[in-house]
Amino acid sequence: MRKVAAEFFGTFLLLASIVGSGIMATNLTTDVAVQLLVNCIAVVATLYVLITLFAPISGAQFNPIVSFFLYYKGKQDLNTTLKFIGVQILGAISGAKLAELMFHENLGTFATRERNSPGLLLGEVVASAGLILIIGFAVKDRINPAIVVPAWIAAGYFFTSSTIFANPAVTIGRSFSDSFTGIHPNSILGFIAAQSVGLILGTLLSKTFLED
Repeated sequence: MRKVAAEFFGTFLLLASIVGSGIMATNLTTDVAVQLLVNCIAVVATLYVLITLFAPISGAQFNPIVSFFLYYKGKQDLNTTLKFIGVQILGAISGAKLAELMFHENLGTFATRERNSPGLLLGEVVASAGLILIIGFAVKDRINPAIVVPAWIAAGYFFTSSTIFANPAVTIGRSFSDSFTGIHPNSILGFIAAQSVGLILGTLLSKTFLED
């Protein structure tokens, strides 16, 4: 139960950071570049703290494709993986609503920003594949995920067309907030499909570079 609670609470705080910093950014400035930078800094800092805190407990996964990858690698059983994914999604939705509550937003709204162009979906494939490759290196104890994962997210904010979701739970959670970081519910399936393709590609890359 401690591991499950860690996955819920970590994903909860991650989404509060993503959505909350997005709302704060739009309250502070109309410059989209500055808004993205504010959002990026807050999320990267939060990720560093959360991974540092919860990695010794649950592995600080906070992401269904990461959980599936670790199951594939034999690092956890299917029952644990499914529990983690369930609480990651619940935590993501709850964290998005916490952010809206803090900023007095309308709790009953869904995102209206559609993100469904081929370029955005390709960006999600790249973002997700890179993340899974990083996790593969972390599993082999060759890198510190508390540093490299936030670094990849920071880079992805600016070099991927989708601004790096790379996480089905985050994607679902962000649909519950009609704010800077929102994604229309109609765009969710496309993003999750792209993230799943990235999971497969990242797994193949990890086999190529890490297995004897």
